[in-house]
Amino acid sequence: MAKKYYWTRAEEANLLELWKKGITDPRLLSQKLNRKLGAIKKKLERLGVVVVQRNIHKTTTSVALSKNLLTREEALKILAGALELLSRVGLNDAFLFVRRFSQLSDGQRYRYRIAKMIESGARFWVMDEFCATLDRDTAKIVAFNVQRLARKLGRAVIAATTHTDLFEDFAPSVHIHKRFGREISVKYYPGQERKQCSLLKQMRVEEGSYEDWKEVAGFHYRSHRVAFMQKIFVLKRRGRVCGAIVYTSPSATAPCRSQVFKPKSIEELNEKVARIARVVVHPKYRTIGAGVKLLHDSLPSCSKPYVEMIAVMARYNPFAEHAGMKKICESKPDKTILKAMAELEKSGFTSYLLAVPEYNKRMLKGRISQVKEILSSFSYPYTRRIAGQHGHFTGEDYRKWLQQTDTEDLARGLRRLAQLNQSKVYLFWKRCACSSRNQRKVAGVR
Repeated sequence: MAKKYYWTRAEEANLLELWKKGITDPRLLSQKLNRKLGAIKKKLERLGVVVVQRNIHKTTTSVALSKNLLTREEALKILAGALELLSRVGLNDAFLFVRRFSQLSDGQRYRYRIAKMIESGARFWVMDEFCATLDRDTAKIVAFNVQRLARKLGRAVIAATTHTDLFEDFAPSVHIHKRFGREISVKYYPGQERKQCSLLKQMRVEEGSYEDWKEVAGFHYRSHRVAFMQKIFVLKRRGRVCGAIVYTSPSATAPCRSQVFKPKSIEELNEKVARIARVVVHPKYRTIGAGVKLLHDSLPSCSKPYVEMIAVMARYNPFAEHAGMKKICESKPDKTILKAMAELEKSGFTSYLLAVPEYNKRMLKGRISQVKEILSSFSYPYTRRIAGQHGHFTGEDYRKWLQQTDTEDLARGLRRLAQLNQSKVYLFWKRCACSSRNQRKVAGVR
């Protein structure tokens, strides 16, 4: 095989085209492109394609299949682990997840390499010019998360850097300071461990406004429109909004609420209970406990004796429990929701893609009357939720909405149906008579 060193753009395009056609075995790609196997793997990695080598066996078709195909649940667990690891190194923007490695900036590539190093399972992590290309806030966050993860996994870390501002967050056991010539100082800090990022100490929770909420609302995966707002609290650092939490009036019904609170009337429910409708933290600060601080410090100030939260993300991230809330139950979707989802799948829809309106609009071509018939089987309160309405909304209003709605609005209705199909966690907080200092101890915050 002839030696080739440089890849032309045409060769890169050809490689990706073969990959998209289903030719994913690096050995086959090596033969077709007349490249060494290592060069193929390295180029795929640089293009943002992760090669997972598995045992391959031939079938009667021309497609190579794996002996151990992953189930959807296994694939989702792997994806969740990958996203968590990327978040630890500061790559937690949804737009970054869909970029290729070649499209990342120098600082983002550096953080990606750290994530790959952690994923490798190596016992020793050696990093030169540690966080040198990052802005100083991001560098402190990455240093904090790397040391915390290394201590949790029992790994040894050797990091060299010219910056002295990372000492507090990196919390080294041994600190070697090389000055000019032979001037070297070595200091030992046995048992030193950093449990809180230095940036978190600079943050304060205070009551905010709707304008404050709008500053970070775009980072939330749902709409920034929230009905029946009661209070908004923001997390600020040096005058800038780093996160926000929105308290609203409670819904008339909630799963498992009767296990902890049984109001005698709607008036009593609105008087004593507040609902957390949105919690959002700027992506930059999502891995240092900012969400826990925001929720924990705002709960005693919400002016209601009880607070509830119904959240999908609580299944994967127990930050609300760390802030002092109690998990009561995990609710499954209603039978009518499951039935509608099954009928949509029979019609050709993929359930987990219903959350994408563009996909819904494409799939609705030639299926609008069929989809409307499936959605007509719902009753209150799902009719109001699917139509995206607030306040008084009758069954007749829903039927009119179905008749008059266009493709774009129907696509959004299917997205709302996909949200109703998610399993949710119900969490509850009760104000105690103890002081706020004791409440901090109960929540585990020092």
